[in-house]
Amino acid sequence: MSTPEEITAQRRRWMIAAQRIGTPLLSVLLAMVTGSLIVLASGGSPLLAFAALWEGAFGNPYQIGETLMRATPLIFTGLALAYGFRAGLFNIGAEGQLFMGGLAVAWLGLFTGGLPWYVAAPILLLAAGVAGALWAFIPAILKAKVGAHEVITTMMFSFIARYFVSYVLDGPLKALGPNGAPGTIPISPTLPVNSQLPKFTTLIPSLPVNNAHVGFIIAVAVAVGIWLLLKYTTLGYQARAVGFNPFAAENGGISIAWATVLSLCISGALAALAGASEVMGVFGRMSDQFSPGLGFTGIAVALLAKKHPLGVIPAAILFGGLSAGSGLMQLNANVPDKLVDIVQALVIFFVAAESIVTWVITRRQKEATKNA
Repeated sequence: MSTPEEITAQRRRWMIAAQRIGTPLLSVLLAMVTGSLIVLASGGSPLLAFAALWEGAFGNPYQIGETLMRATPLIFTGLALAYGFRAGLFNIGAEGQLFMGGLAVAWLGLFTGGLPWYVAAPILLLAAGVAGALWAFIPAILKAKVGAHEVITTMMFSFIARYFVSYVLDGPLKALGPNGAPGTIPISPTLPVNSQLPKFTTLIPSLPVNNAHVGFIIAVAVAVGIWLLLKYTTLGYQARAVGFNPFAAENGGISIAWATVLSLCISGALAALAGASEVMGVFGRMSDQFSPGLGFTGIAVALLAKKHPLGVIPAAILFGGLSAGSGLMQLNANVPDKLVDIVQALVIFFVAAESIVTWVITRRQKEATKNA
């Protein structure tokens, strides 16, 4: 027979679990309902719109491959933001770190074509991670030493990264034209095949997910690794402790400055892997416009995942599916693809309104206690 204390503890654990799972699910549901009202107000059919959205995201193996391809960089950027959140940091500069990771791969990948892809890929991914970590290092030092807010510094470094990449791609790393003269488009040379991430169809021809590549498996493996790091290592414990209560962490002997620098650098490295996966797995080269705001979408992914590394995976697949299915929704249901942006914004809004879920759960618990 359970004691009252054990019953209370069980209820508290149930509430925490229900809150972690219920908030994202309810947020998506509320976003879809609100999106349906918007479609109705514009004279469209919500059922037709969301059916087309589903078909465009998961309707056949080709569309599933498209969704997985689009979800891959979002897993990395979602992990970058989630890790920063767990350490009490808001790394809004993931976009810049992503660009620096892509640039490192676009340059170094030209020299690794003689290696097998399974040797070249780890080298390039490691180089991208180092580039992202170094780009986050100065904002991290400014945060740790003088208290400069990471939102401002990382955002400014994103602008610097964008313009620096534009300069390099329009100068030293610019691809040559057919006549051997510099081309007219700011784009890097195409990477050797062995420096690129192979598509699933290359490894398993019977798997018809055309655009999905090995980067998705790597992203899932990294998500599991980050979860293990946060849960079972001293480094992860220090990051969580500083994020939860920096004063208590400092009293416990943890260096807040050191934990801040490490956490922001790890976050930068994860964001840079998103750029590497796009250059190596999708485009095979880099342009100065290769990211449609993947670093900022990672914020939404991390929020929907409740900052949990494993939760980032389904959250990224959801946002990848929204992106992949928007075109067919516009074509079949005559609904503007901007509705997807509205749904994404609504998801973020409802995730932020976590108090709604907490209120519902608390009320049900009180009713259950009263009826017991």
